[in-house]
Amino acid sequence: MMMLSTKMMSKIVASLPSKNIVNDNIKKVVKVTPPGPRKKLQLAVVEPGLGSGVSSPDYILDNYLKTLSQRVKYHLGFPENICYDHHVALAPLLQFHLNNCGDPFTENPVDFHSKDFEVAVLDWFAKLWEIEKDEYWGYVTHGGTEGNLHGIWIGRELLPNGILYASNDSHYSVFKAARLYKIDLEMINTSTNGEMDYSYLRAKLLHNKDKPAIININIGTTFKGDVDDIDVILQILEDCGYSHDKFYIHCDAALNGLIVPFIKNVISFKKPIGSVTISGHKFLGCPIPCGVQITRKSHIAYLSRNVEYIASMDATISGSRNGLTPILLWYSLSSKGQIGIQQDVMRCINNARYLRDRLQQANISVMLNELSTIVVLERPHDHEFTRHWQLSCVRNIAHVIVMPSITRETLDDFFIDLVQKRKMWYQDGSVMPPCVADDIGAKNCACALHNGQYIFL
Repeated sequence: MMMLSTKMMSKIVASLPSKNIVNDNIKKVVKVTPPGPRKKLQLAVVEPGLGSGVSSPDYILDNYLKTLSQRVKYHLGFPENICYDHHVALAPLLQFHLNNCGDPFTENPVDFHSKDFEVAVLDWFAKLWEIEKDEYWGYVTHGGTEGNLHGIWIGRELLPNGILYASNDSHYSVFKAARLYKIDLEMINTSTNGEMDYSYLRAKLLHNKDKPAIININIGTTFKGDVDDIDVILQILEDCGYSHDKFYIHCDAALNGLIVPFIKNVISFKKPIGSVTISGHKFLGCPIPCGVQITRKSHIAYLSRNVEYIASMDATISGSRNGLTPILLWYSLSSKGQIGIQQDVMRCINNARYLRDRLQQANISVMLNELSTIVVLERPHDHEFTRHWQLSCVRNIAHVIVMPSITRETLDDFFIDLVQKRKMWYQDGSVMPPCVADDIGAKNCACALHNGQYIFL
């Protein structure tokens, strides 16, 4: 074992996550640092119409395209699949204004819409999530946030005095919904892997038994990718005396909604869930942010209103909706098919495990949940490194989201760069790798305090 001096121990303690040491007690301190100013892409973009001496729009756009093309390889920390070829076949559609205003299942007053494509996409997801065509309602949204807002809106309309239960690791849009709709909110603790603490949920449900429950279930948490167990939560509701008319479940499956059905199908409307949403631009891939929201047709009567101006019923949030995104989603689903998507899923799962194993072998703190392609690791010491690889960071951890557009060669380049940079950051011992035990568990932490190789003098 390696013997550490008091001086070295103080450096290790300094690397512990955002805590103060007071009279031998560890007291948590929450630090909130506002983001800095947006870093520009050095494109010389100026206000339109400034006149002479300014680069032409074509020149600026050409420079922009070159910049994006160079940066594609380094897009590791955010969930967007940028591997698609929509632009070749679908570019001619840009000459038309396509607006899917109102209900996708009703006629448009004009012909410039893509509701036929939209319903075909919805039918595909309804089949995937096991609900009959005549029993579901849904629409193509502008993204996962709108899907969460819509799902929780349904829950609030069905159960006006209900309490929203959401884990600490839920997407921020869930808490935005609570504020917008003025719903009482119970935040549920999570384990270090990001999964809901079910005993804590049980205690809260029993405490609030006189009010209905609106529960947000994460099918892949935003940062750690863990999946809440629907069956366990349903059993807790039953044990606590909540009948089916006293709870509503919304599933936020933004990223994992197209992953878990091909590994372990946990999403099914055969269970008493109310709605499911995914982001279309994430795992499937789309150049425009979009999503899919599916709910039960029986719920929509509480939301739907006739809008004479557009000659349509409308139960959507946005009203006017992008008519291009349903075509983009339909094109991807038609081109790949379920077999192609399943191949993408297995390749990403295997690549995520490959990166995790390499990081573990290099004694770098890392965690990967079972049904996830999100590799969580210690936060790199250098901001420029995280900016270069476009990593997302929270507290002492960062993550790499392995998407279909990320190759194993790119993961190797990232790993080699990280290992080399860590030698520079930590070689003289003045700075220690961060302790991530509070973030991803002591068993996944490779800091000097938790890797089992050290004792203190």
